[in-house]
Amino acid sequence: MLERSSSTRFAAAFIIALGAVCAFAADREDLQGISKPSLERGRYIAQIAGCNDCHTPNYAQSGGRVPEKDWLIGDRLGWRGPWGTTYPANLRMTMARMSEEDWVRVARSAQYRPPMPWFALRDMKETDLRALYRFVRSLGVAGEPAPAYVPPGKEPHGGVVQFPMPPQ
Repeated sequence: MLERSSSTRFAAAFIIALGAVCAFAADREDLQGISKPSLERGRYIAQIAGCNDCHTPNYAQSGGRVPEKDWLIGDRLGWRGPWGTTYPANLRMTMARMSEEDWVRVARSAQYRPPMPWFALRDMKETDLRALYRFVRSLGVAGEPAPAYVPPGKEPHGGVVQFPMPPQ
């Protein structure tokens, strides 16, 4: 078995860290020139529109006392009802994969499963959608993808918020 010296391990760790920094910087290139008021508006929208309530673990339960660095990374807490079980997406990963124009188009046209209030996105002013996108992108990519949707009749893994069946 080949033994690695501490300098080799250090060099490997440095190269990995440098790659992460470069990826982080590249991810932020498109944010150059974004005004502070636009980012502040996006932060405000994330807070008052309830984005954090579902997409940030423990946000609602803690009365909003979650560090901003942990915002909008999705959650493993499922929302179960007649539609199946849905999970709040990791918005930081989702928005990193799309352009601002793509985000505005999706926000205007998508119809997500409950409890996501897709109609609130549809009705938002375009300037607010863009500010939200810019703010989320300014946070950088973090976290893991949310669990996959679980269809009705299948048992989800982990905790869920159970919605009752609608009256018939």
